[in-house]
Amino acid sequence: MNANVNASFSSKSRNMNPVAQVNDRYLIGMLSHFLRPFWKELVLIFLMLIGVTLLSLLPPYLTQRAVDGPIQNKDLQGLVPYGVVYLLAVIGLFILRFAHTFLLQNVGQNALVDLRQALFEHILQQDMRFFNTTPVGQLVSRMSNDIEALTELLSTSIVIVASNLVTLIGIILVMLAINWQLALLGLAVLPIMTVCTVYIRRKIRHQSDLFHGVVAEYLAFINEQFGGMLVVQLFGRQEVSRREFETINRRYRDVHMRIRDYYTIYASVLQLLTTVGLALVLYGGGQGVLAGWATLGMLISFIQYARRTFEPIMQLSEQFTQIQTAFSAGERIARMLKVEPEIVEDSTPIDIKTFKQAIQFDHVIFGYEPTSPVLKDISIDIRPGQKIAIVGATGAGKTSLAGLLARFYDVQQGSILIDGVDIRKLPLDHLRDYVSVVPQSPYCFNGTIADNLKLFDPSVTQEQMETAAKTACAAQFIEQLPGRYEYMLLPGGANLSQGQRQLLALARALIHSPKSILVLDEATSSVDTETEALIQEGLANVLQGRTSLIIAHRLSTIRDADRILVMQQGKVVEDGDHKTLLARNGLYAQLYHRQFADADITPQQPVSE
Repeated sequence: MNANVNASFSSKSRNMNPVAQVNDRYLIGMLSHFLRPFWKELVLIFLMLIGVTLLSLLPPYLTQRAVDGPIQNKDLQGLVPYGVVYLLAVIGLFILRFAHTFLLQNVGQNALVDLRQALFEHILQQDMRFFNTTPVGQLVSRMSNDIEALTELLSTSIVIVASNLVTLIGIILVMLAINWQLALLGLAVLPIMTVCTVYIRRKIRHQSDLFHGVVAEYLAFINEQFGGMLVVQLFGRQEVSRREFETINRRYRDVHMRIRDYYTIYASVLQLLTTVGLALVLYGGGQGVLAGWATLGMLISFIQYARRTFEPIMQLSEQFTQIQTAFSAGERIARMLKVEPEIVEDSTPIDIKTFKQAIQFDHVIFGYEPTSPVLKDISIDIRPGQKIAIVGATGAGKTSLAGLLARFYDVQQGSILIDGVDIRKLPLDHLRDYVSVVPQSPYCFNGTIADNLKLFDPSVTQEQMETAAKTACAAQFIEQLPGRYEYMLLPGGANLSQGQRQLLALARALIHSPKSILVLDEATSSVDTETEALIQEGLANVLQGRTSLIIAHRLSTIRDADRILVMQQGKVVEDGDHKTLLARNGLYAQLYHRQFADADITPQQPVSE
């Protein structure tokens, strides 16, 4: 789908309340939106559907005329034209049904390609709060199970539903036109069928919602358990995991069985009503033939019409569960498409004219929950090129400070400025060029070392990549791997150590943000001493001449920082260089001496200060 159609749908969603109820009208509107670009094909499909209906109505009519004409008159020669027309009708019906079904499925698949793309792009636009609060299993379920349910709807169910509905309407009109008395007998059970359909529809729709909720929970659980298998096995949680899975598995089965039960009851009731309807036609029509207000050919044709009346209804019932499941899936997709990111660009963005890398936190207050601030009135001025270390106990707000600078979240009060410009005024893609974050656990994608360094950007040259790897001291381990830069990584970079992934992340930052402010979140928190030294050497090269914020756990790694900010309970309680803070004998000195004491080292006064 082109960008204009995507933008149009996004703008419509944006104007709606994200928690508003998604009803069937909205759902049909959403599907219509993605089908609209194919309106010419849909018009042709509709015309074919009319042709299918007309041809499907012809055989019973030909039967009536043949019975009441040539057969009753024992004119075998007169049957030939009816037989020829009957055969041509069957052939034409086959061709039209094939063409109509093929074209409709083609349109449906193309529309779903656009819907799938729109959903993926919409999720990509969400902010970190969305990804931190939405289980991965739920996102996977939307992109897989729910889209698959809509695929079945547009490629199979809608074909059957559309053709059968038009056929049903056509049959009713023809029956009324031929003999309204027989028509009323044949259609007497339709009101009861309608009531049953409405009732069961609600039940199945509700159970379908529950079912897909259980599916999302199931996927999230599987993802969590397999992702955390090391912890499961280390702490012997297999039995606990087994019991939890058994509970979810049983819920999965129970909801599925309830859907099956409702469908079985519905299908059985329809089968019973179909038999009753045929019996009424046969009995009433037989009396009509004897009374003279109906002919034998008319009765035979009405039995055929009655069967064809109930056949579409039975086929619709067979698709009923699939349709309700698809509508439930579409409802969840529609709700996700309504969710809009909290981090949005300013309507009149401005940019930095000359990037100098100065940072200012101006009375910043922030909390993941508005009533529980994590950062409390933070004010910091950082000059261009300064190397700033941020230390403090777990939960002091160090990582939150870094996340705010990259605008993963927005402040509740105050502002953050880069070179005097409020970051909320900057275009997001520009801000992410100005600020590069290397997280504590860098992620590696499926692909080679080169793919992960280039981030699949073909414009990055081999020379740029190798230069960045050497500067970040990543080349030393890369060149020892089989295949070097073409070494294939496992998902998440599982065949690399934590330190090696950190070095790759540093090299990646150099390639894609060569002049940006660099934020390092616990870069050496879980590596050995030798790897730490390698990372420190890489950092010395990477940080040269650029403003940097280093969130550190090992205080020995930040002694040469220009400034060290000590955080406690969301506030900056100390600010100075290593010597100054040690001499002050405050919180930093306590942390520093405690850390060396834990390592069974007594720092003498000249500790390379």
